[in-house]
Amino acid sequence: MRSRFIFRTRVLCGLFIIVALFLIVRLYVVQIVRGAGYQRDATAQYVAPNPDTGSRGSILFRAKNDELVSAAIMQTGWRIAIKPEDINEPESVYEKLNALTPIDRERFFVNAAKKDDPYEEVAFRVADDVGPKIRAQKIPGVILVQDQWRFYPAGTLAAQTVGFVGFRGATKAGVYGLENEWEETLSQKRSDRYVNPFAEIFMNIEAVASNDPSAHEGSIVTSIEPSVEQQLETTLEAVMKTYSPRLAGGVIMDPHTGEIIAIAAHPTFDPNAYSIVEDPAVFSNPLVENIYEMGSIMKPLTMAVGIDREVVTPSTTYDDTGCIEKSGKKICNYDGKARGVVSMQEVLNQSLNTGASFVVDKIGHTIFGTYVKALELGKKTGVDLPNEATGRIQPIENGYDVDYASASFGQGISVSPIAMTRALSALANGGVLPSPHVVTAIKYQSGITRTIKPEEGPRVFSATSTDTVTRMLVTVFDKALLGGVLKQEHYSIAAKTGTAQIAVSGGYSPDRFLHSFFGYFPAHDPKFIVFLFAVEPHGAEFASATLARPFLEIAKFLINYYNIPPDR
Repeated sequence: MRSRFIFRTRVLCGLFIIVALFLIVRLYVVQIVRGAGYQRDATAQYVAPNPDTGSRGSILFRAKNDELVSAAIMQTGWRIAIKPEDINEPESVYEKLNALTPIDRERFFVNAAKKDDPYEEVAFRVADDVGPKIRAQKIPGVILVQDQWRFYPAGTLAAQTVGFVGFRGATKAGVYGLENEWEETLSQKRSDRYVNPFAEIFMNIEAVASNDPSAHEGSIVTSIEPSVEQQLETTLEAVMKTYSPRLAGGVIMDPHTGEIIAIAAHPTFDPNAYSIVEDPAVFSNPLVENIYEMGSIMKPLTMAVGIDREVVTPSTTYDDTGCIEKSGKKICNYDGKARGVVSMQEVLNQSLNTGASFVVDKIGHTIFGTYVKALELGKKTGVDLPNEATGRIQPIENGYDVDYASASFGQGISVSPIAMTRALSALANGGVLPSPHVVTAIKYQSGITRTIKPEEGPRVFSATSTDTVTRMLVTVFDKALLGGVLKQEHYSIAAKTGTAQIAVSGGYSPDRFLHSFFGYFPAHDPKFIVFLFAVEPHGAEFASATLARPFLEIAKFLINYYNIPPDR
């Protein structure tokens, strides 16, 4: 019995020794005898990860039916690299690769000639389905590198809002737009492939309960409606072609919630090809990052202050002499003409600078300045886009009479378009400032979606005062603007134009203007406020000519697209 056990043990030991010797010999053959050949074959099928690319959350538009539409996503595919010393027949290798995906011929042959270099890349962003086809060719010296990159399916649509991923020094990150502002949320820092399930549960709980939802990785859902955005951009493009301004822009916003439905500026760019842009200034969003003297769209706010302080009513009159003198300087109406005794309604109808100054004199400089600050024209709105500019209202802080008079009709003080849109929204929102924002929710990797609702802003005017100004602005649109030809039979629209001289050293340019226009509708229960502006347009002197019809084109689109019921 004992001898049989010893025999079996020896047999098993012998088998283990034979297997070990076989493996040693096999490894010797693979690594030493046939090592060079196997290395060449392996190189032809080698797949390496690209350490320069990291995963990233998506940016999503929201259509009116709540369908989410991709604005920025990660796309997977390949880079093709070569090991030059293993490329014996460059022409043949090039033809095989080029038959499967476009390869830059000059780049390929220049790199193939670098026999001392172990690795040279010859193609980028190769489609996912091409990789297996290349691997099947088993081409010596060809290396496939797993790759992923940021892709913007909408192209130029909302480009300044979305932004793009580029380099911050040696690191890839969001450098403009939402990509930049929401970097902490969009960048996915976890590189390990396995996460403890219990840790994952606690991370998800933390994300849901956190006071700062943006501090946790995920995708962002925006209020940008792609069809509305397209309409706005098409309209701006037409303005650019017709009047050749230096730039044109616009905002469409819900004046109650502050949700930005569309925001755009032209000239624009394609974030998929940002590297070929000649003027990087187009990457910035002028509606957020720039400040301007806005002109006469300030007059409804000045009038609202006067009505709120009960120093004027729509029927209050003054004697318009065409020009007045303030602090030794002359202030005139746009045409310098006197109208005689006119009402406050006519001040808005005919956009009279002297009338706006009259209202400020009735209010008093200190109180007027208090209201301007309450409208937060000298502050950032807090919109969730990068590099927001702060308005410049210093001229009415212990300023001269001429400074207050100028500010009453939108000259001398400078604000960003988004800040002006917010202030004007108070007229449509019963006197309360909304909080402009683009991102409405965050979708975490767990599948949980957390809604973001900014706090409502402060009340500036009484609802009664804004109702009165709204009625005045409806009269402006129905009767005064272009002689009333734009009046809508079934919809009330409150609107006002602005034409501001552009400041230059030593004063104002006589022939360079900024045109602006805003309107909200239906006037007494507004669903949207629309703001448009154009810097230095040509071929028309006033905003009524350049922007009134583009505004109405957008208004009609919104009414039809959202099936807004008539209000009259």
